[in-house]
Amino acid sequence: MNKNSQSILILVFAAIIVGGVLFAGCTTTPETGTPTAQPTTSVGPKEKLLLATTTSLYDTGLLDHLKPMFEDKYNVELLITSQGTGKAIEIASRGDADVLAVHSPAQEQVFMDAGHGLNRRCFAYNYFIIVGPDDDPAGIRGMDPEAAFQKLYDMGMAATPGVQFASRGDNSGTHSKEKAIWAAAGYDYATDIQKSGDWYIEAGRGMGETLQLSNEKQAYTLSDEGTYLAYKGDLDIVPLIDQGDILLNVYSVIAVYNEAFSSDEITMANNFVDFLTSPEIQDEIGSFGVDTYGKNLFSPMSGDCEQFDCDCTSPATETTPAVA
Repeated sequence: MNKNSQSILILVFAAIIVGGVLFAGCTTTPETGTPTAQPTTSVGPKEKLLLATTTSLYDTGLLDHLKPMFEDKYNVELLITSQGTGKAIEIASRGDADVLAVHSPAQEQVFMDAGHGLNRRCFAYNYFIIVGPDDDPAGIRGMDPEAAFQKLYDMGMAATPGVQFASRGDNSGTHSKEKAIWAAAGYDYATDIQKSGDWYIEAGRGMGETLQLSNEKQAYTLSDEGTYLAYKGDLDIVPLIDQGDILLNVYSVIAVYNEAFSSDEITMANNFVDFLTSPEIQDEIGSFGVDTYGKNLFSPMSGDCEQFDCDCTSPATETTPAVA
């Protein structure tokens, strides 16, 4: 092939390539023959959903485990603030959160009755446990929770060496459960227990920090089982009581309602409620922690929650509260 032929072929190929590029970038409408640019998809900023939750759900790592699944499914950024249940409910009541996940049924009901919440659903449960020094100076191992609290009170008030109780003291779900056990044991928390002496320590901290404080003091405390297992490797204190109906610990999720919220914001909050109660996420909840701790940190509801007197299956469809 001579040089002139080669030059001609090069020019032909160049023309084909340029023509192909121009054709790929434009299409011609059948009606007018006018070239139009191919549409492109622009991805805007992700919607944000703020979850106010309790430290026991956050400290265990469950929410961090579920977070990317929710974000991928709904193309949303899930922001999480972790507080005691009382503080989380306070944040939601002000409209500073879109969805709430906590574990204090009495406080949740007040929140719902005030018209701040929609579509309350139970999605998991575990049990509270009473933990303390392995040598158990109060001798409460294996007792009923109410009887154990009575003995802790008697020995604490008598300044028995080694007998101290560390309370969350933060109006959390765990703190509410502690007060319920004191009441069941026959005490008025405000007058009999709170500020009753050096034996009773009010930590004012989250569950993980309270466990660490109890470990330092070699004190007794009440903990949800999940957070204890998550911190177990760094603790010397051990479970002493894990049986008793009063120790049941149920977690609920609630879409937050506020008049200033848009319908899109409420819809996304409802999506999170449905997400946590969906069969696939219930399976994730049921298996979470098994590989690391040898047992699941939470039990899923899996449609069988009548025993807990709560709804765990209905789709989250309400967009305004009944009292509004």
